[in-house]
Amino acid sequence: MYVKNKCLVATLLLSLSAPSFANIIVDTQNVDTEKYHADMYECQALSQQVDHTQTDSLGRDMLGSTAKGAALGAAGGAIAGGSGSKGAKVGAGIGLIGGVLKHSSQKHHAEQEYTEEQQGVMRNCMVGRGYNVLN
Repeated sequence: MYVKNKCLVATLLLSLSAPSFANIIVDTQNVDTEKYHADMYECQALSQQVDHTQTDSLGRDMLGSTAKGAALGAAGGAIAGGSGSKGAKVGAGIGLIGGVLKHSSQKHHAEQEYTEEQQGVMRNCMVGRGYNVLN
């Protein structure tokens, strides 16, 4: 009874976090399901050790892009014979939007790399334990 409950708990834990490891496909033919679930749980725990560095550059991206946009806008306005301050305001607005977009792109890229690295650790762990991983 204890072994069944332990297996049930492991299966439940795997199913709760399955979306992050849904890409791991293991051929379970002739595999002891109890051992498989235990190994899957242990490999998942190992994959959680992947460093999840997030990009916190939003302020820096916005400030840098805003300053560059303001400078370019002021220069463009002055060259065109208009008001440099009006051009600076427009440039700053464009720079601000550019900074937000840059940050969003960096954050998405970092998240994608994190997920791929976790998948690699999970796959390598299961292969190392003798399972036939199909993908």
